[in-house]
Amino acid sequence: MRVFSNPVGAGLLWFDNIATADGTPVGYDPQAREFLPAPPFCVNRNVIGCNWIAPEPGAFCRSCAMTALAPDTTIADAVGNWAKTEAAKRWVLDNLGRWHWFRPEDPGVRPVFHMLAEGVTPVAMGHADGVVTISVAEADPVLSTTRREALDEPFRTMIGHMRHEIAHMLWWRLSLRDDFLDAFRAMFGDEREDYAAALQHHYGDGPPPDWNQRFLTAYASAHPHEDWAETAAHLLHLTDITDSVVAAGFSMPELPFAGWDPYAEPDADRLISIAVSLVAGVNHANRSMGLSDIYPFVLSDTARRKLAFVHDWLRRGAQGR
Repeated sequence: MRVFSNPVGAGLLWFDNIATADGTPVGYDPQAREFLPAPPFCVNRNVIGCNWIAPEPGAFCRSCAMTALAPDTTIADAVGNWAKTEAAKRWVLDNLGRWHWFRPEDPGVRPVFHMLAEGVTPVAMGHADGVVTISVAEADPVLSTTRREALDEPFRTMIGHMRHEIAHMLWWRLSLRDDFLDAFRAMFGDEREDYAAALQHHYGDGPPPDWNQRFLTAYASAHPHEDWAETAAHLLHLTDITDSVVAAGFSMPELPFAGWDPYAEPDADRLISIAVSLVAGVNHANRSMGLSDIYPFVLSDTARRKLAFVHDWLRRGAQGR
């Protein structure tokens, strides 16, 4: 993620800022990728702290307009969790916008989000025909950690959920093209395999013993759909970590040149190699404070090929459908 100029004075702004250091209200323009000092601000600004601008007064911003179903605000902590969830959505949508997905120049359909709070019954997150369902309760760090440990996952965040579930939607968009499915099946396998049976087998018997030689995560081994979604999410993880390192102004020998844009890099192998080197360094720095690795994964040669495949298709950008 980039670091942004202050439109009304000195200093910098971060993607989630809603005001400058001196309290001047600002809003983020996702089309220009810059902050503006004047409204119209999103109508959700005073509800969930949305910091994006709107096309006109009293309207939703581009991101909030994609949420067709908001959570039941009478459920405890729903508003706070919804705010964190929408912030994660804005982050990921802006990432994908670097490859022209879901921007005005994208002629295809946008994702529709159902943001659900959890009362007594847990919410199953997922995607179906362009609709992305998200449990906002997962924004609670205690609940997220509890589920991560129960599922023996090395990583679980709301940005991670957004990247994974939106990746399913991206696959659906790409599958409408004439030239995608054969290439996908050659790389990931046949997604027409019974999905419910595959998940039942995964949760009942666990991943294959050699999963880490062929997949990025154990869950990716469950089904080609999940392999794609995990791989696409990890491509976004690695690209955005690298972009954030560049934006923060770090000088590292792995970076090709000053101002290098990871999202504009056409060579997937180069991008992945640089990203892996950078995350190893950041992981090392995190350990100095007793913190978990920011990217606790090891990439096999097969995983790298899958990342390169996803990179090729996502960088082609949104070409209809």
